Amino acid sequence: MKNIINKIVILSVITLMVMSCHKDLDQLPIDPDSFTEENVFANAAEAKGALAKVYASLALTGQRGPAGDPDISDIDEGFSQFTRMLFNLNELTTDNAVVAWGDAGLQDLHGMYWAAGNDFTDAMYYRLAQVVSFSNAFIENAEALNTDDEVIAFIAEARFIRAYAYYNLIDLYANVPLVTVVTSDLPTQSNRVEIFNFVESELLEIQDILKESGSNEYGRVDRVASWALLSRLYLNADVWTGISRYTDCVTYSERVMNSSYSINTNDANGNGTAYDELFLADNDTNGAQNEFIFALNFDGMHSQTYGGTTFLIHASVGGSMNPDDFGINGGWFGLRTTKNLVNQFAVDIDALNAALGTQSDWGLVGSATPNEWGGPDMEMFETTTDQYAIYAELVAGEIKFRFNEDWGQNYGDNDADNTLESGGTNIVIPSTGTYYITLDIDALTYTLAPFSSDKRGMFHSEGQNLEIEDMAQFGDGFAVSKFRNIDSSGNDGSDSDNFADTDLPIIRLAEIYLNYAEAVVNGGGGDLGTATNKINELRERAYGSNSGNITSGDVNEEFIINERAKELYWEGQRRTDLIRYSYFTTDSYMWPFKGNAQDGVSVSDHLNIFPLPTNVLSVNPNLTQNSGY
Repeated sequence: MKNIINKIVILSVITLMVMSCHKDLDQLPIDPDSFTEENVFANAAEAKGALAKVYASLALTGQRGPAGDPDISDIDEGFSQFTRMLFNLNELTTDNAVVAWGDAGLQDLHGMYWAAGNDFTDAMYYRLAQVVSFSNAFIENAEALNTDDEVIAFIAEARFIRAYAYYNLIDLYANVPLVTVVTSDLPTQSNRVEIFNFVESELLEIQDILKESGSNEYGRVDRVASWALLSRLYLNADVWTGISRYTDCVTYSERVMNSSYSINTNDANGNGTAYDELFLADNDTNGAQNEFIFALNFDGMHSQTYGGTTFLIHASVGGSMNPDDFGINGGWFGLRTTKNLVNQFAVDIDALNAALGTQSDWGLVGSATPNEWGGPDMEMFETTTDQYAIYAELVAGEIKFRFNEDWGQNYGDNDADNTLESGGTNIVIPSTGTYYITLDIDALTYTLAPFSSDKRGMFHSEGQNLEIEDMAQFGDGFAVSKFRNIDSSGNDGSDSDNFADTDLPIIRLAEIYLNYAEAVVNGGGGDLGTATNKINELRERAYGSNSGNITSGDVNEEFIINERAKELYWEGQRRTDLIRYSYFTTDSYMWPFKGNAQDGVSVSDHLNIFPLPTNVLSVNPNLTQNSGY
């Protein structure tokens, strides 16, 4: 990790408003070649200010934000922000996302034909190396105050951040240098097992030094974060070390599940689910914060970046989407998803309709129906006397109600007021989707509402094609509306023009539920009944009822990876999950443009890890490129 950080620009006072550490930090230069730092902290208050910079290395990109004084030179400051790169490498490379932009090397990621020297794989390596460097510098300087209990806890937090950086380096690059001190020596290369063992030992050592569960300031980690990262580490142990550690995954998942953290069930905006509150601008106060074990905090006025949730929100908006609905001034017409993710939320229409009642002679006809105006009609189901309903998959167009497929008795809506008139005006279906439609033939009224049984699936389909023919066209692929710069009351974030207030969860309790379930079904012990109950806790939130509940017989590996797709999409974990299931590069699972083929093809398994930057290799002869590059 030699010669990565070119400079840290020094101001007499650097104000870092991030992660609840709102302190001023005076910092002397870091030598770009040696990572040595001359400043030694004078007291605990100054050390806390410096700790803010360690946290900020995951959220921000420079000294003043959103751009202008970067911590890393020679890469674009905006696109190299950590969570933006995490999205690009762990989501854009999968079935979860495509992007319309043509930046050099960007389309290579979803097409899975990247090579050594790709700007985006390089940028993530540099960013993680910077996190390690800042952490090492903080730990070394703060050691001078190691008689202060508060500073000892600060050091443990910095060690957690460093362990988290190395967790990502194991996952993404496998064989990297292990550097834990400030030094000018060129580091040697370590392997995945050595890095894994280091991360494990660090997390085990700091677990009792970090503050008790829930006792730290929001945005800073406590000991539950160490258990949660161990849960994630052990879940992937078989891939990274060749040794399964599912029993350990169960152990540390249980510790997390027994902590003070809880699944958010506060439906603050009253839309039938408490899931979307996790990704709104007030997710630090609306109840979501009780689920966030480790989150990166963003403030539209004081911690600005072109990454983070600002990127996720702006890049997802385009086409017919209204930027005002997302608390921003405009979309970037970039990110969408593939039909694979959309289809995870598909419902069994036939089963739903069969549960409504007896099929009747009242039906739907029109251009929005499969048989258009010529029929046969979509027959409705009688729920009680003269009351009818149907779950219908429709396209944008028009419908009418008619009896026994005979135009002699048909109804439309002249005033678009949900009352029916004989022979009335066609009823408009605004966009393609699943609808729940009711008909009251006594009162001559009807209802028409979009239907989503699992409300975690937040997509915009109007004007969008489910099938993707050209990734460069924003209209190909459904848009994702998961993240918004709007609070639970419908108010814009503090900066409605550009930068988001929405915090980004890195580890939340829902993931640990799913880690536990996966480890249980893989022989790690634990209890299948507990795993089932925890999954049902998530599904009850998603459905707004127990209608989606499962039994223990449903819980197997395939069910769990599909549940992870629905619960955690666009949160930076999909590629890791697919690799763990041997789906990422093989022909066992396909998605549009995998391997740069429209229907998907398998690719070389060397793409399970990314290349080391060629610049790093040229500077440090101790390093060898990953196989296949």
